[in-house]
Amino acid sequence: MNANVTELVVFALLFLAVSVMGFVAAKWRRPENIESLHEWGLGGRNFGSWITWFLVGGDLYTAYTFVAVPALVFGAGALGFYALPYTVVVYPLVFLVLARMWSVSHVHGFVTPADFVRARFGSPTLALIIAITGLVATMPYIALQLVGIEAVLKTMGITGHLPIIIAFAILAAYTYQSGLRAPALIAFVKDTLIYIVILAAVIYIPAKLGGWGSIFDLAKAKFAASPAPGDGITLNANNQLQYVTLAFGSALALFLYPHSLTGVLASKNRGVIKRNMAALPAYSFLLGLIALLGFMAIAAGTKGVVGANGKVDNNTIIPALFDQMFPDWFAGVAYAAIGIGALVPAAIMSIAAANLFTRNIYREYLRKDATDAEEARVSKLVSLVVKVGAVLCILLLDPQFSIDLQLIGGVIILQTLPSVGLGLYTRWFHKGGLIAGWVAGMSAGIWMLYMVPNPANGKAHFGGSAFGLSNLGIDTKMTIYAGFLALAVNLIVAALGTLVFRALKVADGPDVTSREDYFADEGDPKVKDLDLAASH
Repeated sequence: MNANVTELVVFALLFLAVSVMGFVAAKWRRPENIESLHEWGLGGRNFGSWITWFLVGGDLYTAYTFVAVPALVFGAGALGFYALPYTVVVYPLVFLVLARMWSVSHVHGFVTPADFVRARFGSPTLALIIAITGLVATMPYIALQLVGIEAVLKTMGITGHLPIIIAFAILAAYTYQSGLRAPALIAFVKDTLIYIVILAAVIYIPAKLGGWGSIFDLAKAKFAASPAPGDGITLNANNQLQYVTLAFGSALALFLYPHSLTGVLASKNRGVIKRNMAALPAYSFLLGLIALLGFMAIAAGTKGVVGANGKVDNNTIIPALFDQMFPDWFAGVAYAAIGIGALVPAAIMSIAAANLFTRNIYREYLRKDATDAEEARVSKLVSLVVKVGAVLCILLLDPQFSIDLQLIGGVIILQTLPSVGLGLYTRWFHKGGLIAGWVAGMSAGIWMLYMVPNPANGKAHFGGSAFGLSNLGIDTKMTIYAGFLALAVNLIVAALGTLVFRALKVADGPDVTSREDYFADEGDPKVKDLDLAASH
């Protein structure tokens, strides 16, 4: 496949422009000293409503949104729309939870969710578990952004891993220099491009394909001829439970990711968070339009790019649709939107993962007396290592559907909900019970993921997150989201473990937070110049 010069030039120019913005961001809202996690890793904790809206939106709606969701709709039909209800229900769910996390973090100087767990339950071991879980779950999510860029490059006729390495090297350089300010500034460009491309796509492409009625008819005909029992333009008895549990489980998981909390903790007050939780559902409308691209690709007869293994790469379906339907120059703009849509979350994720390592592993176990500057320096270096890990992740896992990466990460991060999510509201759980619950839930989740095959690409294991209830001895073809069941196991074991530890009078850890800490706001005497040692 020959490279399309026009597309490549437009893509490269826009990519270069945001890279320059990434380096310039170091001077944007520049503090006297950026050498601390509060400045480098959280942008000075002083972002207002607009910056937070673009930052959190740019963080949550990633290359996965553009590439994986419509690719799933293209391949499986209605199940791919699970992303729509989950982004509708997530904001009411986390509206008050995140405000409480902001308050207690600003009172005690927490940078990561593991910082909070360490203080709330008085257990370095539990905090370490939460930190490692966050790191492991974030790795495939960063790799997912790589998939998005790779899909665009393949569609433009660029093969090999060198362009990806160059793109991530540039990302690593400006993230190292500017910290969270880089993705915060670039997010403005990313979101603007995405809105332009999607609105153009849902008006222009259907007009060329004979209207929405024709698009849905052709999609329905394709799925009617499909041998797969779960595929279809509407849900059926086999996948309805999977759809509901996947949407709900994904909603619970979304703000447990360290990078999601990073954007929230960078806000300057509780009001900013509440306004954003009310306004962010606007992205859900955009997500619905993006999902419909999968049906458009069916109607257009789009063929994905054939990979080196001789099989069609499903991740290239939407870039191939843009290449097929748009003029070359605008296809280049669309590709840049996907590429930049990968850079913003990848930067935030690598920062969040680095902060976890620095705060909850390096400082807790290796250098308890680390200075602010030393913390920032270690985080910068670890953010580079994390990006290398993401590249290795994509090379080792090599998924047919890139969405598998995010779903696996979701099952893993859900196991932190009892400690982080419920911990914001209750201290009832014993630290030993929470550790036992995590072990049980994680074991169950990994086993269920191992048992999921993917016939489409010949995988016998780790083929997705749709766990067949038949594996539990139930005579049915129904599937359920593996993360939902794993979380149920976690909660049951944590509750039973708590009762046992309390009955045995096993000492619990001290809680250094107080009720008032969870309601403090900007201007409150407790929300002072943050003391890095406060949480230790």
